[in-house]
Order: sequence, then structure tokens, then C-alpha cells
Amino acid sequence: MTEAHTDIQSLEFLQRLFNAIPCGVMVMNAKRQVRMVNNALKASFGDTAASLRDWLGGDILHCINAANTPAGCGHAAECSHCKVKQSAENAILGNAVSRVQTEVVLCEGEKTRERQLMISAAPFEYEGEKLAIVLLEDISELTALRSRLKEQHCFAGIIGKDGRMQELFETIREVADINVPIHIYGKSGTGKELVASAIHNEGVRAGMPFVPVNCAALPEGVLESELFGHVRGAFTGAIRDKRGRFELADGGTLFLDEVAEMPKVLQAKLLRVLQEGRFERVGDEKSISVDVRIISATNKDLKEEVDKGEFREDLYYRLNVVPVEIPPLCERPGDIPLLVEHFLKRAKENGQISLGVSTEAMSLFIEYPWPGNVRELQSVIQFALIKAKGGIIEPVHLSPQFKSWFETNTGRTIPSRPSQFPEPPSMKPAQSLTPDNIDAALEQTGGNKARAAKLLGVGRATLYRYLDTQK
Repeated sequence: MTEAHTDIQSLEFLQRLFNAIPCGVMVMNAKRQVRMVNNALKASFGDTAASLRDWLGGDILHCINAANTPAGCGHAAECSHCKVKQSAENAILGNAVSRVQTEVVLCEGEKTRERQLMISAAPFEYEGEKLAIVLLEDISELTALRSRLKEQHCFAGIIGKDGRMQELFETIREVADINVPIHIYGKSGTGKELVASAIHNEGVRAGMPFVPVNCAALPEGVLESELFGHVRGAFTGAIRDKRGRFELADGGTLFLDEVAEMPKVLQAKLLRVLQEGRFERVGDEKSISVDVRIISATNKDLKEEVDKGEFREDLYYRLNVVPVEIPPLCERPGDIPLLVEHFLKRAKENGQISLGVSTEAMSLFIEYPWPGNVRELQSVIQFALIKAKGGIIEPVHLSPQFKSWFETNTGRTIPSRPSQFPEPPSMKPAQSLTPDNIDAALEQTGGNKARAAKLLGVGRATLYRYLDTQK
């Protein structure tokens, strides 16, 4: 036992162990001079001089900022934001840094290359000298793979990995360049206008106008004027000539939302435009020709409206040349986390800080039937962001209407205080906190975790537990 223990402590064993670590490792002192590097770092970032004396991190990695600055690593304006430098400095101060992601530009011969790095750092002392051990993982390929995966789940601003959504994306691609009427079926809030816009923007008419009009929002007289325009004196209040939506959409796409609500008189006029490509402004006898692609949509079954005599059958067949259906959110619960992430990202871009959604709240989102579909989910997230005040969105932050549904339909009561909804021991806060948010908070507080936790709006235990899971 003693002999084996002595062998493990031998310098040769420790040197081999150091070089066997599968990610790049370098040891830095308080002056950020690199004292040691392992074989994985040399292989990944290029071999270095035999002596490391006075070499800094940027020299070892061949950072473009160090190469372009006469004073070298640490003196370029960009160096103040260098995550490698910051992580090493935090470790020297005694604070471990767990998995900070950053993008760097490195020199590779006469070329440059962007790389995505995951950085971890930890403090230690040797012979009275404070040192930092910095781990560098090149995650460029993984990041690119994740980016491609996200692209597959997002098409023209529409989010979805569900099989039916993937079929919808393919349909949009297929019909984008075909100049035929398209009718979109979908419940309220599923994103019918977003799909119509995607069809327009993916096709040859992308550079031309996309003009939407809600047929249910306007009374018959106003809707007719909005669609076809009017001339001065056509009716009381018509003090000047006005172009209608058909003229405004000439060369592009006219999107008729809630077309099932269009009055019968206007249905006949719309049918004529589809057949002849001509119409007259209200109060005028002069015909106007337009080249407009028609995309219509409704939250009703248009064929049922025909059978009930509420919608013209001939117009139905004119509009319904290519039917496109958007599945409701309740039929694709796997897309809910993607949509939540999307809305949180948009909120962050608009200045609303959020640490994410707790596992409990996400479970409720997936269980809820979402009668208002994606639009309702967005509203619930917006409400919760206000209530959470920059912290983690918990069940307590959800809207009264949302909580009421669970009380009425499941008999469960959503707690009024976070303490009544305890975090299960198995939960990993990584689903709530993000490395970017934590990195920014630690940077702002100089690595002070207690102050960073307060800034993030979470307890110190929550932050420490998150950091532990990332080691």
C-alpha cells in the first residue's frame, strides 16, 4: 500500500497525469505568465517554445489581439473583455470559475480562425505562490452542431421541432415560389400571419410588399374601402382619393386574415379580383389591374362555413388551392421549451433580464392545454417576467388565470409563496441559470459569489449548487 502510494505521488506519474487530461490546461501566476501547459493544449493551439518564461496566455493561444498589439497580451482594448484573462485573475483571487463560454480569434499561420472555448479555472498555491489552473475546451464543433440543430428547429422566425412543424416548414419551401392562392388553417394564436409572411419572404415576391388585413376587425363599408380603396366623395368623410390594400400589395402578397368573417357582398367582389385580376375603387368606374398573390387564413373550418351557407363555395375553391394547417400548441408540447427560450431571449434583447424558468414552472407549461396557443404562452411569459423581477420564473409568478385553470381542472393549488413550492433535491439549477448570466454577474461583482447571487436574484445556495453541477 505504501509503495503504491509513493508511486502515485511521484513526479513522473503526476506529469503523465497532467498530460493525459483530454482538454487544454495551463498554469498561470499572478502576472498571468504561463508556467506549464499540457500536451492537449499544445495539440489544440499549436506547440510553444521550449521555455515558457514570460509567455502570457495570449501568446500561448496565438490570440490575434496579442499578435496585433506591440505591447502584447493584455494591452489591446479587447483584452479588458478577455474571458481567459478574467478567469485566471478570478482564480488567483481565490474564486473558482466554472464553465464560462467565449469566442476568440486565433492566428493559425497566415490565417485566422474563430473558436468557441469553454473555460474553467481554479486557484491553488505552490511554495507560497498563488497560481491559477485554467482548463480550455474547444467546443467549436459542438457549438456549430447546436447552431445547426437550432436552425432546424427555427424556420423564418417560426419555432418548432415537432414532426408536424417540420412538415409545415417543408410545405412553406415548396409553395413559396408557386403563384397560387394559399389558405392557412389554424386556431387563434398559432401564428397564421407569421406563416403567411414566411411564405412571402421565402419566395420570388420577397422584395415586394406584404400587406395584411384583418377581415374580422372592420365593418363591411370600411373593409370594402380598405381592400379596394375609394375616390373623393364616394361617401361621407371621403375627402380624398385613397388606395386600397390590393393596390398597396401590387407585385407582392395580400394576406386576408379571418377571411371567413368577410361579408357575402365582399366575397363576390373578392372572387372577381381572383378571376380577373381587376377591381374598381369605391365610387369609381375605372378598373384597376393588379398582380397580387392571395394568402388567406381562418380559425374556422372553411368547408363547414360553406355547408352552412356562410361562405361562397366558388370562393372557397379559389382560395383553398393549397391548404396549409398549423397544429395547435397542445398537440406539440415538445416545442414549449423552445418557445419559452425564444421569448426569454427576445425579452433579454429588449432589456428584460431573466434567469430562466424553473423545472416546476416548465412542467406546468407542458401540462397546460394552451387554448390561446403560442400567443397565450407569450403573454404568460411576459406577465411572469414582470413578477419575477429578473429572477427565476417560478409557479408563483404565473398569471391568476393560468393558476385558476389548474385549480378548476386538476384540484391542485399553485402556491402563493416560493417557499410553499420547494425545489426537489434532484433538480439541477442549470435549467434555470445560464453561464452567460452568471459570468456577467461575477464580472460585475469582481468574483464575489454572495453579491453575484444577490444581483441575480437567487439565494447563495442556489448559485453554489449551480456552479457545483458545472464542474
